[in-house]
Amino acid sequence: MKYLSISLAIVTLLFNSCSNGQSTPGNPSVSAVEFSKKITELPNAPLIDVRTPGEFSQGHIKNALNYDISTSEFVNQIASLDKSKPILVYCLTGSRSTYALKYMQSNGFQQVYELNGGMMKWRAANLPETTEVAAASTGISKQQFDNLLVTDKIVLIDFYADWCAPCKKMKPYLDEISNEMADKVVVVRINADDSRALCKELKIEAIPVLQIYKNKTLVWANTGFIEKEEVVKQLKKDLP
Repeated sequence: MKYLSISLAIVTLLFNSCSNGQSTPGNPSVSAVEFSKKITELPNAPLIDVRTPGEFSQGHIKNALNYDISTSEFVNQIASLDKSKPILVYCLTGSRSTYALKYMQSNGFQQVYELNGGMMKWRAANLPETTEVAAASTGISKQQFDNLLVTDKIVLIDFYADWCAPCKKMKPYLDEISNEMADKVVVVRINADDSRALCKELKIEAIPVLQIYKNKTLVWANTGFIEKEEVVKQLKKDLP
């Protein structure tokens, strides 16, 4: 029952947001640079990556421990830590680590430091990361991205991740837009986990992100969940 309630809370959190975490009184959500300094200042503090093993293997902060927050094992793993000692925690964009921070606070942990904006902010700050195995790049390059924009149609870009609940919620209506407006709009979905270098270059620091391009120029962007009606409204503004 305890695992069930935690899982439901995680699902609720992730549906509400996949964007950057927020500061919590007494246990700050700190910037990437500040988080890096904390790692140096607290060399014995457990550094917890709460993403999935797949995400972790594609790139993580050196010496991080992978405690996947979406599994029931997370509870036991957190319970094994010393509540009186500092803990460092992060995810990809900040939403899952925000939940982890609040969960640990509610269970008596006294010093928890969260990476605000997660690995996307870490990468944007050009801070180092490592990988467990060499992952094949299945994403697209900046040149390939630019080529996608060479069209007389409006281009709707969707930066998403497989684990992101708002992304999953938006996918059905993006598919509908792709079909319903096929003569005037091209919908392109880009996996942010696979295309990390591209996201870094374009400064995509949270997901989901929608962008509208007209004549290779960015004319509109939105971060976070948005309803279909709003997206269609924006598309129609730029249609001839």
